This record gives sequence, C-alpha cells and structure tokens, in this order.
Amino acid sequence: MAKRDRLPNVTVLDVFDRDNDGELLGKPVTWEGDEPAPKVYLAPERGKTMRGPPIGVGDRVLARIKHNKDGTLEARVMKRIGASVHKVLGVVSMEAHEATVQPVDRRARHDLVIAKADLNGAKDGELVLTELLPGRHYGPKKARVVERLCDVNAPKAVSLIAIHAHNIPMDFPDAVLGAATKAKPATMGKRVDMRDIPFITIDPADARDHDDAVHAERDSHPDNTGGFIIRVAIADVAQYIRTGEAMDVEALKRGNSVYFPDRVVPMLPERISNDLCSLREKEDRPCLAVEMVFDKSGRKQRHTFVRGMMRSHAKLSYEEAQTAQDGAPSERAAPWVDDVIKPLYEAYAALCIARDARGPLDLDLPERRIELSDEGKVTGISQRVRLDAHRLIEECMIQANVCAAESLEKARSPLIYRVHETPSEEKLTNLRDFLKTLDLAFAKGTTIKPQHFNSILGAAKDTEYTNLINDVVLRSQSQAVYSPDNQGHFGLNLRRYAHFTSPIRRYADLIVHRALIRAHDFGADGLTDEQADNLEMIAENISNYERRAMAAERDSNDRYLAAYMHERLGAEFEGRVSGVTRFGLFIRLAGSGADGLVPISNLGTEYFSHDEKAHALIGERSRQGYRLGDLVTVRVMEAAPVSGGLRLEMLTKPAPIKSSHGGKGPQSKKERALTSKGRKRGKGGKPSKKGKRRR
Repeated sequence: MAKRDRLPNVTVLDVFDRDNDGELLGKPVTWEGDEPAPKVYLAPERGKTMRGPPIGVGDRVLARIKHNKDGTLEARVMKRIGASVHKVLGVVSMEAHEATVQPVDRRARHDLVIAKADLNGAKDGELVLTELLPGRHYGPKKARVVERLCDVNAPKAVSLIAIHAHNIPMDFPDAVLGAATKAKPATMGKRVDMRDIPFITIDPADARDHDDAVHAERDSHPDNTGGFIIRVAIADVAQYIRTGEAMDVEALKRGNSVYFPDRVVPMLPERISNDLCSLREKEDRPCLAVEMVFDKSGRKQRHTFVRGMMRSHAKLSYEEAQTAQDGAPSERAAPWVDDVIKPLYEAYAALCIARDARGPLDLDLPERRIELSDEGKVTGISQRVRLDAHRLIEECMIQANVCAAESLEKARSPLIYRVHETPSEEKLTNLRDFLKTLDLAFAKGTTIKPQHFNSILGAAKDTEYTNLINDVVLRSQSQAVYSPDNQGHFGLNLRRYAHFTSPIRRYADLIVHRALIRAHDFGADGLTDEQADNLEMIAENISNYERRAMAAERDSNDRYLAAYMHERLGAEFEGRVSGVTRFGLFIRLAGSGADGLVPISNLGTEYFSHDEKAHALIGERSRQGYRLGDLVTVRVMEAAPVSGGLRLEMLTKPAPIKSSHGGKGPQSKKERALTSKGRKRGKGGKPSKKGKRRR
C-alpha cells in the first residue's frame, strides 16, 4: 500500500477544492497505491513570485511538498503547468503617466500596468478583460486590454463581473436563438387532456417563468379514507429541446440557470423558458405530470406518470397562497380557496407526518435578499421569510422527484440521480471535536443518520449558538452532486432521489424527463442510446457547472455587500465569528450577513496560534482569544466593491479559552510558521463567503 511519505518532494498537483476555512486543497496528479491520494494544503502565495492571477480551484501546479510533524502535507507552489497566457478581469485606473488595472479577484496582490497603446480605447473606471504580456518574473506585471465590458458603476456591472470571472456563457449563439424562434407550440396528439384539472402555480411574486404546477384533492376511494391525491405537472421541455440539436448542445454547456440579484443567466432562450415552456395562467401547455396517492399519514400508496396537456387556472405568489389559507384571500386567489388551496394544505399536513417520521436533516439557515435600485445600487438587505406555502411546494416537489427515480429504477432505465453522501469521517471528527468545546456530544461508533444532527440542532435551538450550530452542521455535510450511480440522499434521508421538477433551469431534470419519456413510451424524443452511454460524463459536467454557478452567485453577493458597506466605513457592527483560520477571523455582521476578515496580524501584540479542534485563535501568553461563534463588535476599515473584500478591526477584547491540546500553544511548527509569516507581512487576505449547499 502506498504511503503518504512516498509523495515526491516536488510533484504536480491538481487544485480541486477549498476547505471549510477557505484554504486551497490539492491532490497529486499521479498516485499509485490502494489508499486514496493524500490531500495537500497549499501555502499562501508569496507576494511577487507568481505570474498571472492567483492560483485557484481548477489550476494544475508544480509544487514543493513539505511533510509536517502533525501528519499534514503542505505545498509551496513553484509554477503553473500548461497555462502560458492568462486573462485577468479588472477595472481601469488612469494615472498621470500610465494606466493600471485593478483585478477583481480578491486574492490578487498587485495591479497590472497597461501602456496607453494597449488600452484599446478603455477609459477610467471601465471594466475590462486583459491579457498578460510576456515579461520578466520581477517588477510590475504588464498587460493589454482585449475586451471592454462596461463602466464599473453601471447597473448590472457586479453580476457581469461574476459572469466573466467564472466563464459563464451569457449570450446565446445565433443558431440557438434561431432554433428557439422557429419552435412551434405543442399540439395535443396522444397527450392526456388535463386542462380541466384546476392546477395552480405558486412562485415568487417576481417570477418570470413557471415550470411547475400543483393540485390536490381528497381521495374518495373507500380504501383510503382521509387520504389525498396530489398532482404535480412539470413543463415538457423535452418537447422543444431535442438531443444533439443546437439548443440542447448549448443547454449542456450551461448546465443550469444562474441567478443574481439583478439578472438571470438562463439555461434556455427566453422564447422557451418564459414562453413555450412557462405554465402561464389560462394557456394550454404541454407537461409531464405525476399523480401521487397518499394515505392520511402521508405514506405514498402509488403513483402514475403521464404526458399531457394542462392549463394553469391561477398564478399565485407564495404570499397570496399563504394569506388565502390564513383566511384573507386576494381577489385572484379567492375562487380557489375551497377546492384547491385548502386541499393542498391538508395534503401537506399529511406529508409532514411522513416527513417527520423519515427525519430529514432539519437545518434552519437564514436567507437574505439584496434589494437594488433601478441604478443597481444596494438599497437594503432583508431576510427572506419562510412560509408554509414555500414548504408545501418544496415537499410536493421532493415527492415528485422520488417518484421519478423509483419509476426509472423499476423500468431499469439509466438516469442521473441527485446524490448526497454521508459526511466523511474526517468532517464528523472535526464536528465532534468542536461540539465538545460547547459541552455537546455527537454520536460515535454508529451509523450516522440525519436524526443525529437534528438532535444537536434541537439542543442548540433558541440558544445563543443556534445560528452557529446550524452553520457548523452545514459545513460538515458532503457536497450534493449528480451521478448515474445511486448513493442515496443523506440530507433528505431518501434511498433514491432524482431532479425532475425544474427542466427549464437544470439540465439534469431534462435528462430525467427524457428517460421517463423513453421508459413509458411517451414519444420518440426520449433519452437516446448515445446520451445514456455518456451519463457519467454529463453528470460530472453539470455538477461542475452547478458549483460554478454557486461560486458566481456568492461572489456577486459579496461584491454587493461590500458596496453596501463601503458607504459605512468606520461604522461599528455586532457580528459573530463565522470562520477561524490560520490567517485571521471571519466575522458575519448582524443584519446584512456580510462576511469580513479580521487579519491575525491585527488582533493584538501577542502571538496567536490556530487551534483547529477548538476552532479558535488563542494568545500564546494570555491563553485568551476568539473562537467560532463568539459575539463580537468590529469596525469596518476597508470595503472593496470591485473584489468583494471586507476588512474589519476587532474591538472586542479576547476571552479565556481552553486549548484542545493541553494549553501548549500551536499544534505544529507549520501553524507557528504560517501565523508568524502572516504577522510579518501584515497579511490580510480577503474573505471567502460560505455558501449554502443545494439539494
């Protein structure tokens, strides 16, 4: 079996991820042996030794490996591999004798110098794409402007930065737009006529497309007294997006729609997503629908899929549906209260019984909404309110997704599952170690189930640690992915699960639709043999595209929040320590939810060491410090809207902390070296906001 110490002193690494504290992780490109390849931490880059933009996930590097006494591996990057030309997105600044470009990447340490002959007409304050010019390895890096985008203060500039920075396809090719324009509305053909069933759509008030509609009624069958029939109708995207044609090829390149506070980058052209496949009120639309029968305790008895033609009888917002159920219906909702809305809520109450018995992971994480003016300025930050109407739709969609997976398995059809694996033992160990510092115990030596996490969440509910524990439990979870191999869905506590309900915005759902069409002989536009053979590659690609979308959405929010805080420089805020790293503390500010960094070099005059198990920075002399979840007061010292960075000053004095390793200071020479170097350089990186995982 291969040993960790057999990794060469100099080797090639793929940078594949970041850990919970934002540090880059690499793994060797070549690794022999039965055990998994070791995980290598990348040391922070040294100021002027690297050319081009900072190293990030997806890069391949040549690195020198250091074996630390605590068993970890640390890499010092020597150079990138196979990347001779780098493009950098940034903002032009015109100086007296030269122009510079400030990179939007918060990890970039230096501006780029642009000769006036290489400006390509760019003006001060413009967002531009630059290309690095060949040159020596020391001194300012030179570049030329290859594309002018817009004024950095223009509306939608923030999301445009994220789109370009993450290489998200934005404009549709002419061939794709042409194909969408030529698409004709579907006809009845052999479809089941469902137009008399009073389906309704329930969506956000500002939704422009509607890909799901619901209906429920009490089951009149004498064998199912107190039971319900729930129907979920989903837009039949496969009717218009045929495998291998222009729109399909482009949709696969995108993988999913990407949502920003000021815009949506759709997976499909507007003619499809907002017109032909949008379940508009009082208009006929083709659909794939599932009829599900549940008993009074929410246990499913059976289900049936059909390919039909439906008509939405009412378009309601979540708020309208909720107020109608609460006895104050709007004029639009009033006609549907008794026959549709109340049965939906009664059916949901039954589903809740089964859901509670199943015991899915019950995280309570606040969602914030960034409010913008017409000029693209942040006018406020509000917390999204979760209504029973939201939960009702979510539970109906979960049940429909389960039915899709079950039907395809029964038909022995290939499909793409939504997989959420059990947390790794490493993450569980870290969670246990942290919970010990709060005198909370977590199950050990048993098969881990969501209920074990829920017991911890319940113990912390309504305490000062509620948000902290929810956040830490979230970080301990695996990343949900797409896969043709079923590994179950840990978070939902389901044995099989597939995304079926959003084919307008997720390619995985379109694959499942095609598989259902093929399995049930609904038409000739089902899953092809070629796609079936390539599901592993498709699943890997769309999983990567989903992570790309999440990163872009997170970066966009960070920049908007930094712009919001830029107007509040010098102001003091309460917040909680949301991350503890070797280079400082991340603080999540109350109200806005913005994440900022207090560099370790700014914490005080004594030496602070990083105690990983205690999630704390502890002063070596005083044994006082800060740990994850501490309530603190900070001052906003710097806000960089272009990069999304927020630097804070700690105002709260450190408190006594018991070290997890006997009060002996740093756990390794590695930590001592890194924190010491960070102090010498006044190291103050930019924050890396933690994002929610998607089901």
